[in-house]
Amino acid sequence: MISYISILFLGFILGIKHSIEPDHIIAVSTMVSKSKKLSRSTLTGVFWGIGHTSTLLIVGMILVLMKGELSDKWAMSLEFLVGIMLVYLGMKNMIVDRKIDSHQKAHNHEKASLIKITVIGFVHGLAGSAAMVLLTMSTVSTVRECALYILIFGIGTIIGMMSFTTIIGIPFVYSKKSINLDRSLTQLAGSVSFLFGIYYMYNIGVCEGLFQMWK
Repeated sequence: MISYISILFLGFILGIKHSIEPDHIIAVSTMVSKSKKLSRSTLTGVFWGIGHTSTLLIVGMILVLMKGELSDKWAMSLEFLVGIMLVYLGMKNMIVDRKIDSHQKAHNHEKASLIKITVIGFVHGLAGSAAMVLLTMSTVSTVRECALYILIFGIGTIIGMMSFTTIIGIPFVYSKKSINLDRSLTQLAGSVSFLFGIYYMYNIGVCEGLFQMWK
């Protein structure tokens, strides 16, 4: 019993660590850059984490119950999808309408549904589901233990991402008084996401051989 609790605690810590992987940080930064309230930045992390955890739990349990695993080709294809998403999020931030002032932009963002943030977390979860299942199956033995481990891992991810988005949201919230600074920070976050997304796709597609697998 004590050893299993230790395993769950380890899963929680790994979840926190997992939340701050570069592609996760860059993706949520593009969304947090549009937040003009710290509470909104916090919610961004929470809803991203919920989407991410939902995918890991659903896909992970399906694979565990079917005693199967994703092929390298499909696992890498899902990772490639993350690169496409990073490029898209980056382009959205880089194209800033100069006619929209900071107040109006904040108002528009507040109207945006948190469902979009959850979907982005869901996509990230798809990309990490294969590795999550391998980790889970090597750690615990029963289906019930697998489900609980993935859930605890997900809670750690939610807490880690919530903490990160709250902290990184601070400069964006205070920049709302300066339209130029606000625009610059938003475009900077977008540029980083765009460039990292290109690198991410190149690394998976060319360096790791995904394109060759699909030939």
